[in-house]
Amino acid sequence: MPVSLRVPPEKAEMIRRAAAKAGMSRTAFIIEAIDEKLGLVKNREETIKALAGWMSHEEAKELRQATKVFEEVHEKDWD
Repeated sequence: MPVSLRVPPEKAEMIRRAAAKAGMSRTAFIIEAIDEKLGLVKNREETIKALAGWMSHEEAKELRQATKVFEEVHEKDWD
């Protein structure tokens, strides 16, 4: 089913860059984001929580620390 969205130019450019960086089309990138928002796929945080369930407390702590870098956003990454 075709859907039309009105996206501000600055957000459209952010989507274009993020999709290109991920090696995806803009459509695939947007559908993936919608799937995450609808709970159809697990986002990174939910995946980490699920994986950490079988780990010891110390292993889970190490995993959280090791993946903390993925929570950081750097403007230069969007250029």
